[in-house]
Amino acid sequence: MGTDTLQRLVETLAARLRRSVVVDDPLARLVCSSQHFGDADPVRIRSLLQGRADDEVIRYVLDQGVAQWPKPGFIAGHDELELLTRYCVPLRERGHLVGLLMVVAPDGTLAEDEAGTVAEAVPAIAAQMYALQLAATEEATAAQDALLALVDTSPVARASARQQLLTSGLLTDAAHALVSVVRLSPSPETPGQAEIALRAALEPFLRTRAATGIMAVAPDSAVLLQLYAEPVEERELAAQSAAILRTLRTYLAASAAPVLGIGGVQDGLANAWVSHSQAVVAARAARRMPYLEHVGVWDALGEYAVLLQVPAGAFTSSLLPKPLRMLLESPVGRRLETTLRCFLKHAGSIPRTAETLGIHRTSLHYRLRQIQEITGLDLDSGDDRLVLHLGLRIHDLLEPSAAVGTH
Repeated sequence: MGTDTLQRLVETLAARLRRSVVVDDPLARLVCSSQHFGDADPVRIRSLLQGRADDEVIRYVLDQGVAQWPKPGFIAGHDELELLTRYCVPLRERGHLVGLLMVVAPDGTLAEDEAGTVAEAVPAIAAQMYALQLAATEEATAAQDALLALVDTSPVARASARQQLLTSGLLTDAAHALVSVVRLSPSPETPGQAEIALRAALEPFLRTRAATGIMAVAPDSAVLLQLYAEPVEERELAAQSAAILRTLRTYLAASAAPVLGIGGVQDGLANAWVSHSQAVVAARAARRMPYLEHVGVWDALGEYAVLLQVPAGAFTSSLLPKPLRMLLESPVGRRLETTLRCFLKHAGSIPRTAETLGIHRTSLHYRLRQIQEITGLDLDSGDDRLVLHLGLRIHDLLEPSAAVGTH
């Protein structure tokens, strides 16, 4: 009913202007579109066919800062994107940005009476957008509250939430439960913009070919619970993670720097909290370990899964074992660090280490002697190897400014 009313308002405005009119949500995603009047560009046509504009177009529009505009203005056309100039009105209701009204204006002008006609129509359109947004928020609240309780530390809260989810029909239990956690860094978006972006990124995965789920969204983070009847495929999870990050990068400024943590698969809803705890740690890994490329997977963290549960502030260079610090600070520290990492990774195998490093075994033996002389440790000793291996893992988790041996 609400969308029908919005459609009528948009069609009425377009008919009065004799121009195409579009209403987008705050992420520049198509909500409602009028008939066109011979002024459709390829972007508009693709939006109607696909239900949304291309990512490049959305990013271009958002990069104009339209969400922060205090008044209407023009979004300049872009030949490479096949975008005609648009007159853009930020739709606000009770202080909240609820959408963007776009009027196609190829010549970059709007007559005074046309601007007045738009201004007259805006209050009713903004109110309708607010009502639709409010209804969607209320519908999501129950599922969100239940999900947060389901992954709570309290067994009583978890049991109650599980019962609520099952009896309400929000979820049907399944053999495999998986939780993913998204984290954002501070970014310049308007209040609520990041939450809308998080919902947009996760919504496609609430119901897929293999899974059903629910989500909980906060201003700078989100939780996605998915239930699978069959074992979860790693390839599918990798594609899902890539899609989530791609969507967030489209809708948010680069400074948001989203990361994703994926917990281990657990047995059913009753154990979803375990997967959630693991996903939180995995997201921490994704933030602090650049080589993970913004996605941490619990099952692949190994010993980092334990180290990352130490509070971030506790990781300083003072935790590094003195022998390792001496090695890293030596003039040949970087080369010997690489050698040591490879040697430990291959469980002390000389042939495999030399092959991986692409050096002769004689050269490898020379480097290993250097390591032992600098550190005073015996690489044939399991205890001494553990000291160095653990130290290297701690070094990996230090902030760049706190790390040593980066000369």
